[in-house]
Amino acid sequence: MNIEELLREKGLTKSAFADLIGVKKQNINNLLKNPTLETLEKFSKALNVEMWELFASKDEIINQDKNTITCPKCGAKFELKEE
Repeated sequence: MNIEELLREKGLTKSAFADLIGVKKQNINNLLKNPTLETLEKFSKALNVEMWELFASKDEIINQDKNTITCPKCGAKFELKEE
């Protein structure tokens, strides 16, 4: 996920982010590792970004070909073909 990068861009520590979304700071790492849809909605609202931005940067989206996707784990590019 892109959340830690967004926190750096916005100058927020994990503790400050925990305060912002109303959770205990000792719970933030677990929420970042395994968030629910509700938690992701809180994250995007608190960071003032679209939910998709929690997973990819704008540069990753803009610089991609329309018909390719990039694996978030290994970085491999896959071409999409309509049949």
